[in-house]
Amino acid sequence: MGRFDEVYRAAAADPEGFWAAAAAEIDWTKTWDRVLDDSDPPYYRWFPGGELNTCHNAVDRHVENGRGEQAAIIYDSPVTDTIRSITYAELQDQVARLAGALAARGVAKGDRVIVYMPMVPEAAVAMLACARLGAVHSVVFGGFAANELATRIDDAAPKAILSASCGIEVNRVIEYKPLLDAAIDMAAHKPDACLILQRPQATAALTTGRDEDWEEAVAAAQPHACVPVAATDPLYILYTSGTTGQPKGIVRDNGGHAVALKWTMKNLYNIDPGEVYWSASDVGWVVGHSYIVYGPLLHGATTIFYEGKPVGTPDPGAFWRVISQHKAVSLFTAPTAFRAIRQQDPEGDHIGKYDLGHFRALFLAGERCDPDTLAWAEEKLQVPVIDHWWQTETGWAIAANCLGIELLPVKAGSPTRPMPGWDLKVLDSEGHEVPPGTIGALAGKLPMPPGTFPTLWNAKERYTKSYLANFPGYYETGDAGIIDEEGYVHVMARTDDIINVAGHRLSTGAMEEVLAAHPDVAECAVIGVADSLKGQLPVGFVVLKAGAGDGAVTDEVVQMVRDRIGPVAAFKSAAVVKRLPKTRSGKILRATMRKIADGEDFKTPATIDDPVILDEIRESLAGIGFPKAGGGLK
Repeated sequence: MGRFDEVYRAAAADPEGFWAAAAAEIDWTKTWDRVLDDSDPPYYRWFPGGELNTCHNAVDRHVENGRGEQAAIIYDSPVTDTIRSITYAELQDQVARLAGALAARGVAKGDRVIVYMPMVPEAAVAMLACARLGAVHSVVFGGFAANELATRIDDAAPKAILSASCGIEVNRVIEYKPLLDAAIDMAAHKPDACLILQRPQATAALTTGRDEDWEEAVAAAQPHACVPVAATDPLYILYTSGTTGQPKGIVRDNGGHAVALKWTMKNLYNIDPGEVYWSASDVGWVVGHSYIVYGPLLHGATTIFYEGKPVGTPDPGAFWRVISQHKAVSLFTAPTAFRAIRQQDPEGDHIGKYDLGHFRALFLAGERCDPDTLAWAEEKLQVPVIDHWWQTETGWAIAANCLGIELLPVKAGSPTRPMPGWDLKVLDSEGHEVPPGTIGALAGKLPMPPGTFPTLWNAKERYTKSYLANFPGYYETGDAGIIDEEGYVHVMARTDDIINVAGHRLSTGAMEEVLAAHPDVAECAVIGVADSLKGQLPVGFVVLKAGAGDGAVTDEVVQMVRDRIGPVAAFKSAAVVKRLPKTRSGKILRATMRKIADGEDFKTPATIDDPVILDEIRESLAGIGFPKAGGGLK
């Protein structure tokens, strides 16, 4: 039995003992009464009765233990040509003073604070200052549309909002303040105070009586001490889009979150305190919460805040420059970032320009990693490339290859095996477990491990209905897939991306794997379109690599699907497009594409990076014989 099997079985056999041992790595002001409260299934809570402060664990204790002069945050911003380092001691001072400024404006334990910020270190300072006070932060991706921000203001009812004058993209400045003002105007709830970080690229007008200059407020504030909170008190609310159009407020508690993230930094990512770790995401997403801010800082590592893109800031070598310059030992990003790099630099020429001798591993998550992208990254980087699977709801990986425990053989297209603490099953529509290799709904047996979400903000009924009701005793992930004979998980698609073609349940993800294997295809998406004869038909969209001609690519990928999946897939239509519609975090908006194809009304997703792409998709569908393609904006 290998080391991973030993750890996994230990967590399964005695979860309370396993997570109590992990909790010893965290400072507690009061020890818990029980490790797991299972008195009210399916609602479980970890470490009830325990008290701690997450900010103390992420900042102050490292200063106390001799890491005060170590870099906590390296800020690297190619869009402003800025690089600066913040030590743990400097971070402690900045966080304590911002906490003091918030406390002076009435923010106390349990109050909510919305953080609407770009990728600057002050975003981490804002989150940690809230945690220091026991206030609940809710980060909203900087530049989100005013109406979407307004719904979050009304749901969270923040006492204060922390924002900046602007965010900076590759070739434009996005002014945040007009969006914030419009959102507050629309919202029924009004915050008492807004602190605005003025950036030199755009100065925001401040509303008298409500808005204040961030730096002036902090300079005048008294540092505030850490406030102990219950392990089961919320640390943050993070909104994720819901099928009803009303966002879902994922709640993360303090205790289980700190324990789980600290444990993963070594056991999953194999990072030691003092090392430089980089997650190329944004604080607006769960990855930014878990692995730009909290995970690395809880572990005493150095985290990189990167305000830039994988390509265009200035070229496809941007990531390799950051890794080389700051000696990052590990990178965590989305597969879409690598597809963008590969599209611009298919031969990986930019990689050779930088010294990556200290770079140990690449982690990918956020969407399925197609085998072709995995193989390209492995070949060019010559380090382990680890695909892992998790969700906003779970806060950390459900399935992964645990580099810090034992590196298991990689299977392309699989995030390897369930993480210690997870009992993952594949269920049919009746909730029965299916044989290995059979596709079904991926579901986690309750209780989920620490660090996962105990509820939705002010929406317990919705929490139950959305995640627990379909399969009693399980958390429904909403993803479909298989677990093979060796226990490897294969996440094929969101459950609603399993299409039914003439009675055959087929995975669009499996078809995307085939399309991605074409040598000229940089990235792709497959959707199911309504068909009066077969129920649904698959349609493919491909983005070509730089320098590739359209040629016969569409005919070739159609034939490839026919050869590898079979005529049963009825895959007959594909279109070459310049780009795919995505969220700002890189997820392809397949559901929206499907509605366009079927001529249904749809709401432009708040997270889309460029709405113009939807018109291009509509034209492409019409061009390959889908006359219904259209639909109206709701």
